[in-house]
Amino acid sequence: MTLTNPLGKPYGPARTLWPDLLEATAHLDPPYAVLDLAAVRTNAHQLVSRAAGKPIRIASKSIRVRSVIRDALEVPGMSGILAYTLPEALWLAEEHDDVVVGYPTMHREALRRLAKDEELASRITLMVDSPEHLDLTAEIVGPGGPPIRICLELDASLRLAGGRVHLGARRSPVHSPAAAADLAQKVVAHPRFELVGVMAYEGQIAGMGDNQPGLKRFAVRAMQSSSAAELAERRAAAVAAVRAVAPLEFVNGGGTGSLELTTAEDAVTELAAGSGLFAPRLFDFYTRFRPQPAAYFVLSVVRRPSPQHATVLGGGWIASGAAGKDRLPTPVWPEGLSLVDQEGAGEVQTPLVGDRVDELGIGDHVWFRHTKAGELCEHVDELHLIDDGRIVDVVPTYRGEGKTFL
Repeated sequence: MTLTNPLGKPYGPARTLWPDLLEATAHLDPPYAVLDLAAVRTNAHQLVSRAAGKPIRIASKSIRVRSVIRDALEVPGMSGILAYTLPEALWLAEEHDDVVVGYPTMHREALRRLAKDEELASRITLMVDSPEHLDLTAEIVGPGGPPIRICLELDASLRLAGGRVHLGARRSPVHSPAAAADLAQKVVAHPRFELVGVMAYEGQIAGMGDNQPGLKRFAVRAMQSSSAAELAERRAAAVAAVRAVAPLEFVNGGGTGSLELTTAEDAVTELAAGSGLFAPRLFDFYTRFRPQPAAYFVLSVVRRPSPQHATVLGGGWIASGAAGKDRLPTPVWPEGLSLVDQEGAGEVQTPLVGDRVDELGIGDHVWFRHTKAGELCEHVDELHLIDDGRIVDVVPTYRGEGKTFL
């Protein structure tokens, strides 16, 4: 499998040819998951183009397949991994030399392993956002051993009305440049820690489409414009304040949905993205870019409870986030199918309706898209990689390798 273009030229739009996908997988028994490599290649090129010269750190939570992460890092313009747990980072760091843990950890066994292994400690960077993280981590790792690399997380949310209105993910409590500098001072005061980076993830921009149906899109666009301007100024000031305390190797920002905005900030040295490779349903609602759907899962019809309904086995592959219809999987082939409002996507069965439901018989396959990216791979042991109308490889997911980090 390769995601790079040997000619160094941009890929044109990937065209998902349903007959090729259907024929390539017709012999498989659902449930199974498919990755269209032509679409992945197009998406990888688009991500790099939107980053405009700044490196993209691969968000592993959005992939959860080691071989795909490995191949993505071969794409010029992609470098390093943003992991989601320290046990995962330790596993990935066995073959990769630049892994930042994007969330704070209190996993004692993993911290002790990191603390006594000089090579792993040189490859992995921990995330902190409070003195409590620092103190507890210092207590766990002890005084002796290799330095522990630390990245500070700056809150990227938009706060209005004196903080009474909070727009964005509730992540770090460190919001102001002064708070960032204060925490940086506490890091360098610990003899075991080395401050190397700053991160800020603007989820209210990167993870929220600005072209959603209805009038909501206009409110989202106004919020994102205001937030981007506020964050650019505050992030620059915070980075300058931290650099006055210690030199930094990197400043990470952005996500799949905000690459072209975040890369314009001089203070940011690298970006983060991962979902854009798979292009789940979440990314159908952006004006700034249009990725190619690449990841699917397939279920089989096992019931015809009425002429107006076909029911597939399974289907309750619900995306995380605030519960709602936008977290449900979407049937995409045959076209014209939809979920039933009263049942949605069920744990063991999912009824479907639509103009073409009468074409479905017992044993037929229905293709779905997941709302988010990496969570798809928590439901399957392997991905079937399709290129040129055939299965070119079958690769294990984290789950297929016996890993369930969260």
